Amino acid sequence: MAAYNLYPYEPSLALAITFAVIIGISLLTHIYQNFHYKFWRINFFLVWGGAVFTAGWTMRAVSTRDLENIPPFIAQTVLILAGPPIYAAAEYNILGRLMHYLPMHAPLNPSRVVYLFIYMGAGVEGLTAAVATLMASGGSSSVGSSNFMTGGVLISVALVLQGVVECFFLSMVALLHYRCVRSRMLAPNVRMLCIMLYGTSSLVLLRCIFRVVQAFSMYAGNCGQYYYCGASSKDEWYLYVFEAAPMALYTYWLNVVHPGRYLPVEHERYLDPDGKTERIGPGWIDERSKALTFIDLFDVKSAFRGRSESSKFWLRPEEWPACLDRQVRPSVKTCSEVERS
Repeated sequence: MAAYNLYPYEPSLALAITFAVIIGISLLTHIYQNFHYKFWRINFFLVWGGAVFTAGWTMRAVSTRDLENIPPFIAQTVLILAGPPIYAAAEYNILGRLMHYLPMHAPLNPSRVVYLFIYMGAGVEGLTAAVATLMASGGSSSVGSSNFMTGGVLISVALVLQGVVECFFLSMVALLHYRCVRSRMLAPNVRMLCIMLYGTSSLVLLRCIFRVVQAFSMYAGNCGQYYYCGASSKDEWYLYVFEAAPMALYTYWLNVVHPGRYLPVEHERYLDPDGKTERIGPGWIDERSKALTFIDLFDVKSAFRGRSESSKFWLRPEEWPACLDRQVRPSVKTCSEVERS
């Protein structure tokens, strides 16, 4: 081992390069799929997260070649920590579009659910990036020990918050899934998307748990010269098993079950209560002001009084044209290909 090492172990160059390539290939696949399915608006975060995560492992490979160079060490720390929260934002967009597809089962305005999770995720992301920089720069010398400890506390808070967001997200997916099952509207494409969201969100949650355990273990006992405590911080394989591998599986799962194959591009397109026919409707109707929809995301008033009959457009299928392609589609068609007879 080198005389001076920013890591508490001898980092593996081969593993860093391997995961940079694995995530990079998935990133290129996402770019191709987004063009193919015209799904950039929904899946943009997969590309952004993939770019950040690939850059993180690339910088880790650079850092392992010069164990005394602080800038690459800080860069890889920040980018690897920042990638998963951006990946998670892709799920929020998918859930929002799934609620547009199933408006009769959406617990809140589908357009607002995206903002709800994105805003929460952005807060976690900003805190994560800031304190990751603080920790990485503080952990490289005894002078920065206070920064390291402060950053450690804040990163723990950020990771716990991300875990809470993921649990809330899973509960929203479960609620939508339950309502579809109860109403016998669990079409094959909806079932596939629910399973995917359960699985990918669980992978993000697993990664959060690992990072929380790792962060809190840094304050147990004597942390040594570089302020690292616990096996999860001192052994590199934990990082690859509980961070790199789950997130690689996450991104490839979304390659295989790309939402563009199972959801329409148009947010006005919804699944008829018969569970088979797709129609082009007016989109989610919220008669409240835009400001009020942000203040009261869950529309508590309507929860007690019930939504107005005029907003329940799915109860008037004769007013909305049926689409030519139905249920699970190999590709998404446009409104011009809709049967209007």
